[in-house]
Amino acid sequence: MTQMKSLPNTGKVDIVRAFREGLITAFIALLLFAFIVGFRADLNLKNEMTLTPQIGYLINYVIIAGVGRFTWCLFGGGTKGAVFAIVPSVILFVAYRAWLYYEDASAQSTYNLSAQAHQLLITGIVLVVFVLLAFIFLYAKGLQQAIRITVREVTPGFQKYAPGCILALLLVYPFFITTFVVDNLAQSQKWIDNYAIQILIYVMLAWGLNIVVGLAGLLDLGYVAFYAVGAYTVALLGNHFGFSFWLCLPLAGIFAALWGMMLGFPVLRLRGDYLAIVTLAFGEIIRTILQNWTPVTGGAAGLSVQKATFFGIPFTKGDGGFAAFFGLNFQAAHYKIFLYYVILVMVVITAWVVVRLRRLPIGRAWEALREDEIACRSLGINTVTTKLTAFSIGAMFGGFAGAFFAARQGRADYTSFIFDESAIILAIVVLGGMGSLGGIAVAAAVMIGGTELLRDVPALQMIFGPDFDPPQYRMLWFGLAMVFVMVWKPRGFVGKREPSAFLKVKKAVSGDFTKEGNG
Repeated sequence: MTQMKSLPNTGKVDIVRAFREGLITAFIALLLFAFIVGFRADLNLKNEMTLTPQIGYLINYVIIAGVGRFTWCLFGGGTKGAVFAIVPSVILFVAYRAWLYYEDASAQSTYNLSAQAHQLLITGIVLVVFVLLAFIFLYAKGLQQAIRITVREVTPGFQKYAPGCILALLLVYPFFITTFVVDNLAQSQKWIDNYAIQILIYVMLAWGLNIVVGLAGLLDLGYVAFYAVGAYTVALLGNHFGFSFWLCLPLAGIFAALWGMMLGFPVLRLRGDYLAIVTLAFGEIIRTILQNWTPVTGGAAGLSVQKATFFGIPFTKGDGGFAAFFGLNFQAAHYKIFLYYVILVMVVITAWVVVRLRRLPIGRAWEALREDEIACRSLGINTVTTKLTAFSIGAMFGGFAGAFFAARQGRADYTSFIFDESAIILAIVVLGGMGSLGGIAVAAAVMIGGTELLRDVPALQMIFGPDFDPPQYRMLWFGLAMVFVMVWKPRGFVGKREPSAFLKVKKAVSGDFTKEGNG
């Protein structure tokens, strides 16, 4: 009898507790958001600040906080509760923004039911897919087991053939875009420049930082400084000495490596937070110099950068240009496609060099330094040269990426080399998995390409307002992504910590093998 009564009582207590938690959360949200969301600050014609009440926004956010907490408690908290709490929160937020958009558009007679219905349908489909995936993740244990077995069986073959297949796809990417995605070559610039070239540059940057952070275990928050050194090397040598881009490219890597070595010397005895602070200061010093040394760097105006040439043939309009030489109609996209293939070749070289370095004694010394510096010294490894090579080689790839960035933009100015860039590059390394080239490349493609892709989703303007610009919120995207990855995949998408000695074949590490300095 007692057992029969305990079941409904337990359920009742859970609902009451969840309801109480929801009310408390809503009240706290009201206190926190009352002045942050409840009022909008504007400047009038007299340049005076005015406060405009936004009661609807405030009520919507308070309800979302309360309902989310109620749902989270109702489903037992934890991961399951978080997944189910997201659903009503997103529905409430999207519904309120859609209603505001409808009211505003109806007042201006600009509301198109079919277009907006299409956008809402897409949003609803995405939400339904999310719920289904969450259900599979939480409840379909048999399907989870089947997926794990399938992934385990497919992984060896995928690791063997994936690099070649991905490279083949990248080689035909411009032809695919110009043939199936856009109507003419001029429209392909967005897909070649904003997506492909930008992603490849960030891949190269992240792989370079991966040497310092992922392999050597040295936290560098000023990596953007080497990025800037590469860009300004191309600009200064091209403008003042008339060097071509192809001569400036290796010099950009060399100068960046020298700056990396200069940074390495003062921080030889530092690790952890202290190392991070010093590298952060180094990045800010470089940015400040670029901003204020106007006679040399151009200050806020920056410097113009010459374009790369095709064996001395410039990508200019008229006689002597690339298009005229090959009998083509002049298109600005020709230069972007050419630059894409050049950067792709450099990315492949970067991957090959990093993989080879990891298998060499210096790569294994980096790994030993990452795991335990004291043990590394006890094995007779010179930690001074190990750190300096990590900083200099990582900086070299940052310099190469900076040179390509300058050639892509056509100019170099300090605003492109702020701390946010260092944070983004580090976030890509962490999200992809420190030490994993494939995971880092995937993270760069998803985070950088995804941010650009959000520009072309009209439903976001309907939900978040007509002035919503996704790239302005990219630090928020990276922050949310890092929170989710740290909770569910602490080592990143494809995180691996296996020593380089085990990259090919699993084997026992003998005493002789360790004495050679390879363990």
